[in-house]
Amino acid sequence: MLEIFNAQLLNQDRLLTERLQQLVTDIQESLACSAVGVLQLDGEQLKPLALTGVVSTTMGRRFTIQEHPRLARILASRELVHFTEQCVLPDPYDGLLDTYQGRPLPVHDCMGISLWLNDALWGVLTLDSLERGHFTEAQRALIPAVARYCEAIIKVGELEREVQALRRYQGKVIPEKLTTESAPELIGDDDCIRTLLKELDIVADSELSVLLTGETGVGKELFAHRLHRHSPRANQRLVHVNCAAIPDNLVESELFGHKKGAFSGALLDRAGRIEAAHGSTLFLDEIGELPLLAQAKLLRVLQNGEIQRVGADQIKKVDVRVVAATNRDLQAMVKSGDFRADLYHRLSVYPVDIPPLRQRGNDILLLAGYFIELNRSRFGFRSLRISPDAEQMLLHYRWPGNIRELEHVISRAALRTVSEGADKRTIVTITPLHLDNELRAPSGLMAIDDMPLREPSSAGDMLPLKAATDRFQATHIRRALGYTQDNWAQAAKLLGIDASNLHKLAKRLALKSSR
Repeated sequence: MLEIFNAQLLNQDRLLTERLQQLVTDIQESLACSAVGVLQLDGEQLKPLALTGVVSTTMGRRFTIQEHPRLARILASRELVHFTEQCVLPDPYDGLLDTYQGRPLPVHDCMGISLWLNDALWGVLTLDSLERGHFTEAQRALIPAVARYCEAIIKVGELEREVQALRRYQGKVIPEKLTTESAPELIGDDDCIRTLLKELDIVADSELSVLLTGETGVGKELFAHRLHRHSPRANQRLVHVNCAAIPDNLVESELFGHKKGAFSGALLDRAGRIEAAHGSTLFLDEIGELPLLAQAKLLRVLQNGEIQRVGADQIKKVDVRVVAATNRDLQAMVKSGDFRADLYHRLSVYPVDIPPLRQRGNDILLLAGYFIELNRSRFGFRSLRISPDAEQMLLHYRWPGNIRELEHVISRAALRTVSEGADKRTIVTITPLHLDNELRAPSGLMAIDDMPLREPSSAGDMLPLKAATDRFQATHIRRALGYTQDNWAQAAKLLGIDASNLHKLAKRLALKSSR
């Protein structure tokens, strides 16, 4: 039953985004403009749901409203807002339109209108053109009706979700989520992540213990926050304990608390972290680092809901939902005697393995876009983008440090553009030269077996043979360039073709457009 609901919710999300994507594509074709987007309001940010005519990393960006005055002006009005070439306000899409194969050009004609759902501000519809004075009076008069149609699509999607939720809960009262907790957003559109998130949202409503596993840097803490926010305990604060950061001699006191005088330095009675999580969720990060003695006491919490402070005689009852995380192989630790088998089975009632970044396909570019926008804001760039060949380097790197490593790579690249004297008032481009040397080394490139396969889900998803061939050739050339550290002559030798023919082919495939 869990799998059925999971698939239904996943299909509903896809259906809404597919409808919106078809809409923006139709608008772009009808108005012959450069780009069209639908962005949803999420707190103080706008999150793209459907875009056309922009580089792929744009979908991962989150546009903070106070930093983008054009978007703020669109949100502040119920009427169509038109920005001509004379407008001095920076456009959020400057340098992000893909019409000119990667050349960083500014937007010259732009308009947008706010979107509303049930009398509440929902987001914006934006339209951009690189041509001066592109949008005619007749086109501008059409957009309010298009916005109403967009709102109808969104409304239908919300109603479908509500119907499915009612079927899922079958008359049960759905708890109100009152949490004020803020946590970084989980960004991802790959099938493995979409499926995982829907699965977690359903498991969150249970009281099952969850064990999150995965390589370092995959974002296990974010998934724990997601579980808590979608649980009936969401109106309480998540209690986070990093087991690796607690000295062994203080673990019991930190987790279970202590009585005054229980040991030297225990001057007052103190509640532990487990007691503080009563009625809420306890997140035990790096659970594999917990000493064996503390493991035995934690097992008692999971079995009976009981704790005993250090130095105390009485036992206290606690109501705690446990989510644990580790990058270690707990089953191997059980075999070696370093982790209790009974605790492992109690923690892993619902095990969740989080995929590494290298298996998430185009999510690498979504996350790169997210971090690029963060650094654009952090360093005060008017516009910060990444070149197509640099994107390919990101896609073909193994990412042993996963998302955390990607974040640091983008931050360092942005700093390098500054150190080279980039003018922050212009459109600044991150190129392969700004990326770390490790991204070019053959040892860092993904093997073919590591690359996620993307089988077409239907006949409509099949690429024409020429397009599929072009895609393969472009990928193969980029890999050869990676092995040779962008030496075209050596890459031609690896590929077994003449260097002049390689340059011609690369130009046809738009691999040299930004060189």
